[in-house]
This record gives sequence, structure tokens and C-alpha cells, in this order.
Amino acid sequence: MTDLGALRAGLRKAVRGEVAFDATARALTTMDASNYRRVPLGVVSPRDADDVAAALSVCREHGVPVVARGGGTSIAGQATGTGVVLDFTRHMNRIVSLDTDACTAVVQPGVVLDRLQEAAAPHGLRFGPDPSTHSRCTLGGMIGNNSCGSHSVAWGTTADSVRELSVVTGDGAAVRLGQDWAGAPDGLRALVEGELARLRTGFPDLPRRISGYALDALLPEKGADVARSFCGSEGTLGVLTEAVVRLVEAPRARALAVLAYPDESAAAEAAAGLLPHGPLTVEGMAADLVRADAGLPRGGAWLFVETGGADAGEARARADAIVRAADVVDSLVVTDPAGMRALWRLREDASGTATRMPDGSEAWPGWEDCAVPPARLGPYLRDFRALLTAHGLRGTPYGHFGDGCIHVRIDFDLMTAAGVGRFRRFSEELAEVVVSHGGSLSGEHGDGQARAELLPKMYGDEMVALFERVKGVWDPDDLLNPGMLVRPHRLDENLRFAVLPREPVDVAFGYPADGGDFSAAVRRCVGVAKCRTPVGGSGAVGSSADVMCPSFRVTGEEEHSTRGRARLLHEMLAGEVVTDGWRSTEVRDALDLCLSCKGCRSDCPVGVDMATYKAEFLHHHYEGRRRPAAHYAMGWLPLWLGLVARTRMARVVNYLASVRPLAAVAKRVGGIAPERGIPAVARETFSRWWSRRFRARVRGFVRDRKRGVRRPFPGFGAGAGSGGEVVVLWPDTFTEHLSPAVGRAAVDVLEAAGLMVLLPPTKVMRFTPVGAALSNGPIGDGVTNGPIGFGAFLPRRRHRVCCGLTYVSTGQLDRARTVMRRTLDLMEPYLEMGTPVVVLEPSCAAALRTDLPELLHDDPRAARLAAAVTTFAEALERHAPHWTPPRVDRPVVGQTHCHQHAVLGDGADRRLREAAGLTGALAGGCCGLAGNFGFEKGHYEVSTACAEEQLLPAVREAADGAVVLADGFSCRTQLEQLAGSRGRHLAEVLAEGLEGLEGRDGG
Repeated sequence: MTDLGALRAGLRKAVRGEVAFDATARALTTMDASNYRRVPLGVVSPRDADDVAAALSVCREHGVPVVARGGGTSIAGQATGTGVVLDFTRHMNRIVSLDTDACTAVVQPGVVLDRLQEAAAPHGLRFGPDPSTHSRCTLGGMIGNNSCGSHSVAWGTTADSVRELSVVTGDGAAVRLGQDWAGAPDGLRALVEGELARLRTGFPDLPRRISGYALDALLPEKGADVARSFCGSEGTLGVLTEAVVRLVEAPRARALAVLAYPDESAAAEAAAGLLPHGPLTVEGMAADLVRADAGLPRGGAWLFVETGGADAGEARARADAIVRAADVVDSLVVTDPAGMRALWRLREDASGTATRMPDGSEAWPGWEDCAVPPARLGPYLRDFRALLTAHGLRGTPYGHFGDGCIHVRIDFDLMTAAGVGRFRRFSEELAEVVVSHGGSLSGEHGDGQARAELLPKMYGDEMVALFERVKGVWDPDDLLNPGMLVRPHRLDENLRFAVLPREPVDVAFGYPADGGDFSAAVRRCVGVAKCRTPVGGSGAVGSSADVMCPSFRVTGEEEHSTRGRARLLHEMLAGEVVTDGWRSTEVRDALDLCLSCKGCRSDCPVGVDMATYKAEFLHHHYEGRRRPAAHYAMGWLPLWLGLVARTRMARVVNYLASVRPLAAVAKRVGGIAPERGIPAVARETFSRWWSRRFRARVRGFVRDRKRGVRRPFPGFGAGAGSGGEVVVLWPDTFTEHLSPAVGRAAVDVLEAAGLMVLLPPTKVMRFTPVGAALSNGPIGDGVTNGPIGFGAFLPRRRHRVCCGLTYVSTGQLDRARTVMRRTLDLMEPYLEMGTPVVVLEPSCAAALRTDLPELLHDDPRAARLAAAVTTFAEALERHAPHWTPPRVDRPVVGQTHCHQHAVLGDGADRRLREAAGLTGALAGGCCGLAGNFGFEKGHYEVSTACAEEQLLPAVREAADGAVVLADGFSCRTQLEQLAGSRGRHLAEVLAEGLEGLEGRDGG
């Protein structure tokens, strides 16, 4: 039994880096991107090679195993362990040097691949291998797994790019590995020289043979390359501390030929025939992994074939030659960099997309990357499909067709004993199929626990016994990542699903995509870690436009990534490491810096929705307990602002907020960050302006009647007034009380477009026979939702419609449901008529589209209201398609709202801006204020750092006269408070361009 106290004390004394044995650190490292889970004792973040040696010494003294971990994206379970995890991403993550003359780089194991690519790119160089996780995987992990990526057709595997490796062995020796037996431990050479015949005949000859130890690299005719043989050893032979890697010359120009085939078998058969043309990549994927609107040529499967050249013309010519040589259904050649990035993103996201079958059921790794000779790929895929059918399983192969390497996620049932049994039988039979085609059980990600047990089928018992002897030479104490490659764990034990509850957890949200099962929702995170992608980067496809995950981008801490939070929720459900359930402080603290931006809902390849999970957790965590002050101050914001409006105290409130001592007290009591200014409350609410305007129109109607002018009464009945289509303009809390100018501008623009604008009612009135005779629809006065009847003159309490956003974001879900149901009562007549609902505030529109139907999943009216919601730009495009907006002809700068990016989409906005002559693209990322988040005490630094990532630099660098667009109130507030810049809603910009704006009623 390990003495944890002594182990922890020994490590803290010997190591200068962080030593963490707390529940959070352990929970974050129980899993990688595989099906497996192991609970470590603790995590050490070494600062240098001396720290690594010291940590190994202490662990050896206590008999505790060690596993090295980089980005944690391994798919076979080799980045998990039950002892001490060495996390290299925190400190040992530097590019030590870059020698452009020698085309080499010296890197530490924790450096992310894209950082190396960025450093090499200005010199026309790059690191050849590039897995789809290039934006977050580390060089150490790539060397440990001998990773490959899409360009291995041109530049080979990681082993082909390694020159020298600095390693600390299990017995504490620091060695430098290279050719001619450099760095080999005592006994290795003698062992190899006694097995030369076996090593010359026992390894299949194929480009993607990753399984087992690469002992054939130690053959004399191959230079006795100890560094190369170390690649792919999965941390079982030594711990990497530094690497000298080879760089290759990057093509100056590229083109992408997308070749369409009837099905995946046809694409697989064709792939090998394209290799003589010298492509950089030959990647394949089938239609069931691709959206119908992805813009691919017609077909059932595609090959992505990339070519390079000295210039764009040469690259294009090579792509055209490949198209001519290929027998295809259809084809497309793309040379535009943005277009190529968009297409490559489809392929790179497949590792996450494939985790859900078309019907929404779950699929898992396990046979993620076996490889066969490229010429055998077609027959192998047919046998693979037949075996799937025989076992009643489904999977969608994709991957590196040019190298014969296939990725696939299969809908294994890993939750029941029967399902796990089928998983084992299928794995054993498929291993035999792979071997029968001359293949390798692993073609990229390593064997780990997923396939190491099956290595005897590929290599035979004697070769596997030789692997064990080699492990003994390198690591006699079996200290390093035991249970991997040799003497392996069974492939069906340590499954991460075994610890989850078997019965659905009682939750508030409906989780419709997960069958109402919160455990299934949490299981969505398979660990591909796209949420760990920093902004920008040469290889980070689309990352500058992505939102996920703002707090991780600022802190760099795993617990602030979507994956980290999902891991903690997983461990909360498991109850072994995180033991307090919904009361867990570990989960609460990790979720505290979640901005609820919903970026993960769209950017995560598997659609994790951490904003919803956070609201769910907070709901249970504070159930029956006092909440943080900010939850009352900002969660109840609609209530407080409504009270100010009813008592007409806006001027007094604004004055008190301007007195610093009083404002400081109010912020302290309300849990608001002292650095924040309190936004001013509008003296006249948007609805009050509307009522004043409405009354003026009524008076005008009466005057006209007296003069004999006949026209419809304004605002009564569907289709009344201008004769245009009726839309309901949603007076959200922010527009209503804090920025009514946005609402007024929207009314101007919508009416100029020929639409009749109504407001939601504040009184619930039921249809009566008398009322039905008097009107054909709801009254458009923004007061009652029923026709005029005798009950209309009785006193009733007024209520405002509300999306419930502030209650949801603070986890006050019972209150949110009450508010939402009342809103549905008010809106019911409009829902019956199918009237579009225009919502100006993106966060409120997103809440109505997603939170409302998911929280009130038992009320069919919720889905109807969600379907009726449109953004401002969508309303104009759908309901006033022939209207031409005023020409503004100015450049724009700003940021697409997080919720618009994640939930609503911004296509209509881009088209509207283009029609109005508003040129330029908006930045991605998050403004950092995010509703209540940036106002809460303790969040100010993270909030401002998020803004500094993209939004503020874009505004500072804007051209003179540029319009700063910010549709969200939070975004506008952040700009005002941090940059002194006035952001405007698109409606305001268009309203200013309308002729006769100055003559607006009630101006």
C-alpha cells in the first residue's frame, strides 16, 4: 500500500514544478481520448529534465508507476495511469532552438505541434507529420505514439522526422538517443544482435506499421537508430525530455482536389492508384460524416488529394492532372486558402463527428486506426464491413486512404456486460482480418490498452516475448507506463463507462439529443480536446473564428477547458474521485470561469454544451442553499429593472450609481467586481416609448376619422396597418431597460421594410365569443394578448415576456421555468397565428431557441416559440425579401456575438451588411463580459483578457470611420468600459441610414 503522504512530501521536496494530489488534478487526468479510465495518485508538472529525473527517483523509491502525458489526446489509453502522471504541457513546452540551415528544431515534449509550425513557417519550413489534433497535441505525445497525420504520404511518420532524443530511463539515467547505438541501455545491443533474423523477417512492410516496438530500426543496415526505435514506445521505455526533429520545406502553394466516388469502397480502391502522381495527401471520408450543405461535389464518398508547387499555377496543374487521371463521379479543385481550410475542417472534425451515428446513438474508438497496405484497402474495407454486419454493429470508416490507414468509431455498447462481450469478440476477429491483409493493428495512435493484448495475433508469441525482454532492459523495475504494449491490460477492462450510473440522473433540462440522460450528455466528451486550441495558429483550422473555450485560452488550465469540465462532471457522476456529487466544490470551481458562451455547442466536434451543464449543476449545487450575491443581483436583473421602471426611479438609480462610495457599497453587496462600472438605466423604457408612440398614432387615427380620412386602426389585428407582414418585436431586458435606442432603431428599419411591428402583450386575456366577434387577432398595443372583450377592462397584473436567460445562466432553473411558462401564456395567441418573433439581443434569442424548449420540454408551446424566433437580419431577409437597405458604405469592425456564432448563425447578418455596403469581417472569440460573468467579483481579469484576445485589438486597429458593430449589450458594454468605444447594433447603423430618420415619431 502506497504511503500517499510520504510520496507527496517526497515529490514536493525533490521537484521544483507543481505537485498536485487533489481531487481536481486527479480527475482531470483519469482519461485521455480513449475508452479507458484509470485514477492516478497525483500529477507532477516538471520544470526541466532534472525535475523529471527527481520525480522518477521518488516514484521508484515508493514503487509507484509513472506515465508521461502531453495533450491527452491518445486514443488507445496509453496517456492514463494509476501512479503519478507527468504533465509536460505546463512548463516543458518550449521550442529551444530553430536551425533553418540544418532544417532542424530542438523542442521540449510539451510543445504543441502548431507552435512549431508557426515558428518554422516564416522560413518556408514545417514539421512533416500533422495529426488532425495538431492544434493541441504535443511533440512528446507524437513521438510516444509515432503519430503521422494527413501528410504522411509525402513526409512519413514522426519517426521519419526524429534525429536525436534526450531521455530519462526508468533507472534514472539521462541518455541521448541517436544512430549507431547512441544512448542504448546496457544489454540492448546484445539482445538485438542475437535476434537479427527475427527482426529482419518479423515486421510487415507497410507505411503505417505503428504496433509494437520498432526494433527493426536497430538493425545494422538501418543505422542501429535508437532514437527511431524509441518512437512509438508509448512512454514504456523512457521519459522524453527534449527532441531534435527534422523540418521539411513547405510548398509555396497548394491546391486541393476533391474527388467524388459512388461509395467508400470505390474511393478506397482508387487511392493507391493516385500515389504515383506525388500528392501530399490522399484522405478519404464517406457521406455519413458530412453535412448535406458542406459544398462537396456530388457523390457518396470523397478523396481529398492535396498537391503542392512552387506557385499557385503549378499546384493547380498537378491537382488538375490528378482529376484527369482519376475515374470519378464528380470533382472539385480548390486553390483559395480559406476554401481549403473549410474543407480540411470537415476532415479534421471527423474524429469527433464520428462519435455520433446519424441517428444520434453513440460510437466509440477501439479500432480507431488499423492499417493495411494501400493496395489492399478496398478488399479490407469490404471484409471490415462484413464483420460489422455479422456483429450487428455500425461504423463509418474515414482517414488516410493513401497510406491504407483507417479511422473509425463503432457503436459498441460499452455500458452492459453483453455489449462489452461483443466488443471483445469483434476486436479479436477484426485483429485476424487485419493480419490476414498484411496489416498493422495500429497505424497511427499506438496500441495502448485497446490493442496490445492482440499483438500476438500480429507478431506471434516469440516476437511479443522479445518485446518484453526489451522492456526489461530499458525499464527493469517496470516503472514506466506498465500494462501498455507488454504484459498488457485486457482490452475490455478499465472501461471509463463502467463507473457511471446505470439509471438516468434526475435533471431539469431535457437533453433531447441524449435521450434525456445527463450521463449520456457528459459522455459526449471523448477527449479530442479541440477546446484546448489557442487562438490563431498556422494550422489551427478556423480557430480564429471559433469561440470555444475563452477561459482556457486565457488561463491555459485544463480545468477551464470544455474537456476538463466534462471530465470533472464525469468523475462527479462516478463518485470515486469527486465524492460530493452535485455539492462538489471541485466542479463548482471549474465551472466558475465558464462564460456560458455556448461556443462548445457549435465548435466542439461532438456538440458538448457546457453552458447547459453549468446551469444544470448550479441548479442542483445551490438547491435549498443560499446563493452567491451575484446570483440575486444579476440573476434577478429583470425583476430589479422592472421595479425601477414601475417606480420611475431610473434617474435616482443612475445618480446613486455615479456616487463612488455608494456604488462601491452596492457592488460589494451585489457581488459585482469593483472594477466594473454600473450601466445606466434608461429614463424611458422601450415599451413606454412604444406605448407613447401607439397613443400618438391612435390620436392621429381619430383626427383622420373626423376629417373623413378612412384607414385601418393602427396596431389591431393581424395584418392591420401597413398591410405588410406582422412581426412581434421582443422587448428583451437589455433593450427594454438599458438600450432602448436599439429597439427604436429596429422599429424604424422593420417598418421601413414594410413590416408591421407589434409588441408582446403584458396581460393574459382569453378569447371569448364577444371578443372573437370584435377582432380577428391579438391587440397590437403591447398590453393584452386577446381580442377586445368585457374582460379587457378589468384590472389585471401586468407581466413582461422574458426568455429567462439571467435565471438560466445562474442556475435558477425553477424560477426560469416559472418565467418561461408565463411568457408562453402571454405569447400563445401569436404562436397560434405563427407570427415571427424578432429578438434583437443574440443571447436572448439563443435562450429562446435552445434553453426554452430544452427546459420546458414537456410544453409543446416552447418548441413553437423557439421555431418562431428570428434575429433582426433573418426577419428582414425572410419577411421583407424585396426590401433594399440603405447604403452605408463604411468599413465595419467588431465581433460576432458568441451565441450568434454558436446557436443562431450569422449568414443573414453578413448578407445584410453586404447589401448595406458595410465591408469587412468581424472578429471571432468572445468579448469576455458574457452577461453576468464579467460583472461578477473575481472574474474581471479573465473577462478583460478574453476581450484582449481578439475584440479589443481589432477595434484599436480599425480604419478611420469604421463602424464598431456589436449586437449584444454585453459586447457594447465591454467595449465602452475597456476601450471607450461605442459599439452599435446593426439596427442602429441601418436606422441612421434611413431617409427622414429625424422625423421619427417620439424621436
